[in-house]
Amino acid sequence: MVEYTPNMDILAIVPARAGSKRLPGKNTLELHGKPLICWTLEAAQKSRVIDLLVVSSDDDEVLAHGERLGARTLRRPSDLAQDTSTTYDVLLHTLESLKLEGVRPARIMLLQPTSPLRDADDIKAAVSRMNETQAKSVVSVCPCEHSPLWSNTLGAQGQMDDFLSPALLNQRSQDLPLYYRLNGAVYIANTQSFIEQKGFFMSNSMAYVMPAEKSVDIDTIIDFKLCQIILEMRV
Repeated sequence: MVEYTPNMDILAIVPARAGSKRLPGKNTLELHGKPLICWTLEAAQKSRVIDLLVVSSDDDEVLAHGERLGARTLRRPSDLAQDTSTTYDVLLHTLESLKLEGVRPARIMLLQPTSPLRDADDIKAAVSRMNETQAKSVVSVCPCEHSPLWSNTLGAQGQMDDFLSPALLNQRSQDLPLYYRLNGAVYIANTQSFIEQKGFFMSNSMAYVMPAEKSVDIDTIIDFKLCQIILEMRV
């Protein structure tokens, strides 16, 4: 294996394709006075921990917002802008494209535009978490809204036989163990480890915990309206 020699610290990538079946054009929908993607781009710029910020998209409007806010833009090929395209492949395409220009980041960060409530402080805190723990990767999480211990599959007819284990019966929710879920806001990893592991999950990975009110990941119109309400309440 050829040794990877970085010449910059953090490359942050914002992937934002044009297509979205459940919420068409979501990356450019106006959220509390500005396009959705601008919330992430502005937070990234304000964090001052990113050496190069890149927007990967097949959408002219998204790319224009990226350029206006000082990000490097990269037009994504159509085969990486499909419903079946993986985030890993999109990030790898960005890395390989920049490598042709001599850009080799020590760390790669993923900032999804569908997490507009994540701010500059969260980005800085995730980087600090990685620095302080010497982790190979850091992934943001938040407490689960409902305990997964109260979840199960249903029988073919909807029967709930053995839905809950006997140990959970009559337990109060506040007495159950606290579970966390991925919130999609911040991912960061050593670039070499990211390439080798094909993602951000690996040994020596640490969590960056965020509150639920900053962890809405926009996928549907309900998510979008919830973010709108939260932002209006902040004023």
